[in-house]
Amino acid sequence: MSRRARVSQKAGLSPGTAVFVGEKKTEEVRITVIDYDAENHETKDLKKIEECYSYKEKSTVTWINVDGLHEVSIAQDLGKCYGIHPLIIEDILNTNQRTKLDIFDDYIFIVFKMLTYNGKSKALDMEQVSLVFGENFVITFQEQGKKGDTFGPVRERLKNNKGKIRKMGADYLAYSLIDTVVDNYFTVLENIGEEIEDMEEKLVTNPTPQTLHGIHTLKREMIFLRRSVWPLREIISSLQREETTLIKESTNIYLRDLYDHTITVIDTVETYRDMISGMLDVYLSSISNRMNEIMKVLTIYAVIFIPLTFIAGVYGMNFNTAKSPFNMPELNWYLGYPFALGLMAVVGISMLVYFRRKKWM
Repeated sequence: MSRRARVSQKAGLSPGTAVFVGEKKTEEVRITVIDYDAENHETKDLKKIEECYSYKEKSTVTWINVDGLHEVSIAQDLGKCYGIHPLIIEDILNTNQRTKLDIFDDYIFIVFKMLTYNGKSKALDMEQVSLVFGENFVITFQEQGKKGDTFGPVRERLKNNKGKIRKMGADYLAYSLIDTVVDNYFTVLENIGEEIEDMEEKLVTNPTPQTLHGIHTLKREMIFLRRSVWPLREIISSLQREETTLIKESTNIYLRDLYDHTITVIDTVETYRDMISGMLDVYLSSISNRMNEIMKVLTIYAVIFIPLTFIAGVYGMNFNTAKSPFNMPELNWYLGYPFALGLMAVVGISMLVYFRRKKWM
């Protein structure tokens, strides 16, 4: 309800008006700066956004990460400092923004979705990440931040000077951040694959309404994944094609590798979608077959009891007229009752043997 109210607040406002749209996922906005070059590295938690301004004039690469978007003034002040257009700030504060890419002369703006797998609830947690990078800076805006992001490996590589990340520029840092998100898609897919295997086993052994609910949950998760990966593929492809000085030739080869990873993720997503659709058909078929088996058993019992009911009905007429030529002598016979029961037993057993020979049961 609160999200709808925030959306309605934007109605009628001029373009570029900064309004936070989304769910507040962290109480306190955290600002972290990582400044580095090939020889030096500095990580610092800032209390005020004004402390970021001094890094703009440095020749080093600066990564500014903002966790929490509900304080609109932080995004606005940071945007003014680095010359980010008000329309971009508006998109950053809108957590319902679609995955997109905007390329300007001085910076590149990318919005993408970060997905993580929640092992307790067995569901996907989605968070929007806005990334702005220029010649020597990268700015990321997250809804929640370090508690649930996938940027930890990048921070470790920067801190321990592993690989070539501290020898490269801001474009390589931006690539590394997106790469960790795409790599985490593989982890999410592995967990979903295990869910699919468990669901298939339940379908074969004992399908229940809870199984159907699980199938629909998996189907919804695959929709989230597909919506996240497909646009990201186009973004990476556009970064490769665009002629901009902000992306160096040495980074293009890594972007091509990242593009291949997104294609692999998309292929896996499509495969899982087909499997889940097939599971839904299998569930409906299993339920139908189960119902048919139940009806088959009930029909067999009904067929067996039809002749028994007939015999009981005949001997239940109680006609005992001595002068009638159609007298029922069994009514006065000492063994008449056991004879009727034995006849019923013979008829019933004979039908059971016949059904088994026909493999109807």
